[in-house]
Amino acid sequence: MKIYNTLTRRKEEFVPLTPGEVRMYVCGVTVYDLCHIGHARSAIVFDVIRRYFHYKGYRVTFVKNFTDVDDKIINRAQQEGVPALEVSERFIREFREDMAAIGVWPAHVEPKATEHISEMIALIERLIAGGFAYVVDGDVYFEIRRFPPYGRLSGKNLDELLAGARVDVDERKRDPRDFALWKAAKPGEPSWPSRWGPGRPGWHVECSAMSMRYLGESFDIHGGGEDLIFPHHECEIAQSESSTGKPFARYWIHNGFVNLGAEKMSKSLGNVLAIREVVKRHSADALRLWMLGTHYRHPIEWSEARVRESARALERPVRLLHDVRAFWSGAHAAPELPGELRGFRARFEAAMDDDFNTPQALGAIFDFSRALYERLERAHADAEARGALVAGVAELQALMQALGLLAGAVEPAGPPPEVERLVVERGQARERRDFMRADELRAEIQGLGWAVEDTAAGPRVTRRDA
Repeated sequence: MKIYNTLTRRKEEFVPLTPGEVRMYVCGVTVYDLCHIGHARSAIVFDVIRRYFHYKGYRVTFVKNFTDVDDKIINRAQQEGVPALEVSERFIREFREDMAAIGVWPAHVEPKATEHISEMIALIERLIAGGFAYVVDGDVYFEIRRFPPYGRLSGKNLDELLAGARVDVDERKRDPRDFALWKAAKPGEPSWPSRWGPGRPGWHVECSAMSMRYLGESFDIHGGGEDLIFPHHECEIAQSESSTGKPFARYWIHNGFVNLGAEKMSKSLGNVLAIREVVKRHSADALRLWMLGTHYRHPIEWSEARVRESARALERPVRLLHDVRAFWSGAHAAPELPGELRGFRARFEAAMDDDFNTPQALGAIFDFSRALYERLERAHADAEARGALVAGVAELQALMQALGLLAGAVEPAGPPPEVERLVVERGQARERRDFMRADELRAEIQGLGWAVEDTAAGPRVTRRDA
């Protein structure tokens, strides 16, 4: 498998830090408003990447955060005359509803910034102690000159950054390009105590602290929209690697924008299309198929007509699945596919192994569907042909579900995301030696119909009736 790594600007063979496991972190949303289809694209892209690793047999730990303290949240709370926490919790609920509506699995861990302030303070303290950060009037800044690789991810020229930073100079900084790790408290804003004074964390430090908390100081994949490359991800690398002395994330994956006309869709531009409005007109599968028809790194332009075309394209494979279940629900599948049907899975996997090339993977799926349709008539009269068709349809469905299409038709072979999340949380409780909490989580897992067994290779999760 090869992945395009933004850090190196080339495709690289994927080699996980721990064989058979993938640890990935994706930057989540700032919860001050409803999500739009730009958010949907990023969510679907990384949902597909996660599902494909699952399909390939990896054990995946997927973390996606909520930024629930931010200027935008505070401003909205002040406008509405309510606490900031009320605003953030409301839009976290809305986010989860939107993700369920478009068929995106919840992350195994969904940390909130406000619940990890202690980890952020500890990280900032290490940076100050190491000489990478400094305190000014209760604010704390990261000094980018102390981290020479700064700009490596984005390819930014530091001299050009300096010229841009001088437009709005804060004279208290040692360098106009230095970024905030901690913001001193202002009247009426949420704040937390620290040894340099009350305040709240800067945006960049949140993700470093939360990703390292759940995935370790080095992990496999960090992802998000391409608008996060600079400054957010650039700053994450600087503060994380300065703190630990280790590489932060090995592979950086970024998805392209969704555009409306010639403009990027963004709340700040006011040209957003809310997910909940889109799903009133289009199915989750049609929306996903339309998005996957363009490679994840390329921009895509919103088109109602193209989404409707995607819905029509799905009719044939959906009808094929329905017909085979209706006519031969009890028929035995052939032990192996005929030779002329075996190549489609290989085509699909070759495409996905090449930087998750979903357009080519979909080409293999629809060619497979057509080849199966050609066998439909013969299957009514020929038991051997029927067995081959039943086996082929099962394989077609498995390939589609690896992309999250028709995912509601059959539950995944492995544990569902909620059980996976509880297993991860139980493992963390055991690491803390909080065995009472670990036992509570085991009971929750059992209540959902699954059993967890601790082995030398890690937790083994099985159905309780298996």
